[in-house]
Amino acid sequence: MTDSFIQLGKVGVHTTQNKGHDPEFWAEQATKKICEISMDAPEHVKQQAMAFQNQVYTVILYSMKNAIKSQNTTYSNILREQGHEDMAKILKEL
Repeated sequence: MTDSFIQLGKVGVHTTQNKGHDPEFWAEQATKKICEISMDAPEHVKQQAMAFQNQVYTVILYSMKNAIKSQNTTYSNILREQGHEDMAKILKEL
């Protein structure tokens, strides 16, 4: 017979008021999951890891913003095709 248990990782809660989280929040969350920096690492290693982490964040944020723009363009075109020019214009301006 084998004893087993479930171990949960860290659980965090981040709230907003009357809006969703912005791309910067999600880019930061993804970056933290991709590359975590050990506080026990030598200083020069931490500095290199922080530089890498900043690069990862920048790439993720850039990609997320482009994905949002692309999705808004898709929604705007669908609205326009359905005759909702006013809604398509509003969405495009967001």
